Amino acid sequence: MTSDWTSRLTDRRTFIAGTVGTASLLAGCSGISGSSRSGTTDDPVVETGTASTRTPEGGAPSIDDLPDLEGDLTVYLGRGEGGAYSDLVSYLEDTRYEDFSVTLKRGPSSGLANTILTEAANGESPADVFWSIDAASLALVARNGLAATLPADLTGIVAGKFRDSKRRWVGLTGRARAIPYNTDRLTADDIPASVFDIPGKKRFQDALGWAPSYGSFQAFVTAMRHLEGDSRTRQWLNGVQETGVKSYPGEFGVTYDVAQGTVSAGFANHYYALRLKQANPDAPVDLAFTHGGPGALINVAGALVLRSSDRFDLATNFVRHFLTREVQRYLVEHVYSYPLASGVAPPDGGDIELPSIAELDPPDIDLAALGNVKETIRLLRDTGVL
Repeated sequence: MTSDWTSRLTDRRTFIAGTVGTASLLAGCSGISGSSRSGTTDDPVVETGTASTRTPEGGAPSIDDLPDLEGDLTVYLGRGEGGAYSDLVSYLEDTRYEDFSVTLKRGPSSGLANTILTEAANGESPADVFWSIDAASLALVARNGLAATLPADLTGIVAGKFRDSKRRWVGLTGRARAIPYNTDRLTADDIPASVFDIPGKKRFQDALGWAPSYGSFQAFVTAMRHLEGDSRTRQWLNGVQETGVKSYPGEFGVTYDVAQGTVSAGFANHYYALRLKQANPDAPVDLAFTHGGPGALINVAGALVLRSSDRFDLATNFVRHFLTREVQRYLVEHVYSYPLASGVAPPDGGDIELPSIAELDPPDIDLAALGNVKETIRLLRDTGVL
């Protein structure tokens, strides 16, 4: 590795600050410039020269500790995260490893999961690795017996709540549910500790935003159904609608309008506010985090290796690369997601005080349960939310 990790991260910050003017620019721009490979880096935040035998148990290795990637892989990659994932794949095959190549198939994670099931029913899927931006799609493939068992020293890098209990998939990055709020309209004390206490509060009347057709919101409602039951979830959905909530196609739009003052608060993943503040540090937006219930859900993007793959060692080495210190830090800087490998700091929120994963209070829920989205969509339609 060379110091291009540092320059790429610096260029990223400069590019965003200089070009952002719309939601699509904030949500979609990322890139990795090419460079030659060497065995060291002078990036001051990247630990180097540490032999793999000295990597702490359960900790993130350095990318320089791993065997070279050599050979060909077919990777089904869930679309999202502004292209940063596909940029990393390009970096590995085009810059770092000259004898490594990847055939990428991109699409919505749920769609790719169903494609794998269909391909398996007709023989076997050509995919070696499935990389999804949500745990539900990984769980669907695993439940159908199509995922290989990953090595314990790979899955052990990540805390148990963010990986499959049978080691069939592992989380790579995390995203926390949050309440972005306009600091000119509200204070942190105005945001309840539970999402169930939001409906009925006068301060939220005609002042809320949500994105009910968005996958992350539907995962949040699915978690609510599993934790609290359909009846209470229905009551909550109806209660929020009675506030005159404004609907958006995506959660960046919610956060953007919170900063604009169109609405005072909303429901969104944490990283949209961080992206917005990176582009405009003076934007009057902050984040509040609820505790314990579905509003505190942490979902993951993750990966699995297909049982039908005849490239298991290469595929698992490929997945392991995304849990290295360097790649985790890159994703923190580019996607503003939570790192799931231990020893890597959370995103820099600027003047947004972002808690670490250890400081958050997510609900005790098996992320695999988030795969039951059909019932969630039915409930959203029955209540008129969709």
